[in-house]
Amino acid sequence: MLDLCCGSGAIGAAVAAAVPDAAVWAVDIDPRAVAYARRNLPSQRVVLGDLYDALPSSLRGSVDVVVVNAPYVPTAAIATMPPEARDHEPHVALDGGADGVDLHRRVAAGADEWLAPGGTLLVETSRHQAGLTVAACEGAGLSTTVVRDDGVDATAVRASLVTPG
Repeated sequence: MLDLCCGSGAIGAAVAAAVPDAAVWAVDIDPRAVAYARRNLPSQRVVLGDLYDALPSSLRGSVDVVVVNAPYVPTAAIATMPPEARDHEPHVALDGGADGVDLHRRVAAGADEWLAPGGTLLVETSRHQAGLTVAACEGAGLSTTVVRDDGVDATAVRASLVTPG
């Protein structure tokens, strides 16, 4: 499993706890986030860098699940966020670009290189941006499903490689 934009590594740590034999890797561009993630996951599998670029090439084509909690707040909307978020979260953890899905596009574009056959990409997004995230994934040759949980106001896109058939 690969946890991109891992922050403190909470998702990877939850997976590692639930599936003890899972090989969990985590990546973040923020050195402070990586320091925290290294407290929660095996430190040698937590890497500092920009998305897939930080990973060892030996993982190409072998990742069963990629989870992504990339920033998805449109740049202009950051100023409207609650102060506890906009004033205390690193800007890099919030800013998703003009429409909020810049990183989703980059993640989707590289997914086919890293996913194993039958692998899954899970991208947290918002209800309003789900269509853009779907378009990014489908544009990268992935088939998609939008998953929504109204109880916690959560939206994600589940994507997988389209297999010839």
